[in-house]
Amino acid sequence: MSVIVCAHNEAQYLGPCLHSLLTQSREPDEILVINNASTDETRAVAQRYPFVRVVDEPRKGLVVARETGRREAIGDVLVYLDADCRAPLTWLERIERHFERDRDLIALSAPYRFYDWDWCGRLLIRAYDFTVAPLTQLLVKRILRIGTIFYGGNFAVRRDALASIGGFDTSIEFHGEDTNLGRRLFAIGRVRLVRDCYLYTSARRYNSMGKGAVFRLYVRNFTSEVLHHRPKDTTHVDVRT
Repeated sequence: MSVIVCAHNEAQYLGPCLHSLLTQSREPDEILVINNASTDETRAVAQRYPFVRVVDEPRKGLVVARETGRREAIGDVLVYLDADCRAPLTWLERIERHFERDRDLIALSAPYRFYDWDWCGRLLIRAYDFTVAPLTQLLVKRILRIGTIFYGGNFAVRRDALASIGGFDTSIEFHGEDTNLGRRLFAIGRVRLVRDCYLYTSARRYNSMGKGAVFRLYVRNFTSEVLHHRPKDTTHVDVRT
């Protein structure tokens, strides 16, 4: 299992993320930090941690960094998380267990819990996880069979499956890249959404842009991607420092 962290100007968040990976009950076989055109101390922070390999990607772009990670990693299962995420102790162990139990599984994704959001936001996201998400998944995956919910900051995929679809679509600027990946993987094999592999992450986008704006942003790009195979938004607000 190769764990890949894509990071552009993430010096503030990267340390806790890497610490959580290095204390997993199931040790990662490698940890890659894709230093994506950072102008802060991201690279220096990553180099402080043992067993972490830093790969410089000078072309800025999240999807570009994800693709660089795919090409550099050596594992049979590639595990992606964002630099502002913090993994529970048994996160990797649980991911591995899903792949071992289901040999036909080619990819999985799991939701987030937020460590820096207000109580209202946390309540809303829990309500989403147990109501809106299952109903949406039932519609798009089981009934219409046109795609799947897929969280870009928390997923794992078999290397050969990802290669068979041509890797990541680097023409996508930012929003909708996760839905695009999930849709293309779902077309070739079994993709699951699992609750027990959740990650803790920052609510900085919600805190910066507002709950309503972010909810509308995600809904329109998810809808556009599953229906038209292209995200609606071609630019994004960068909330990183």
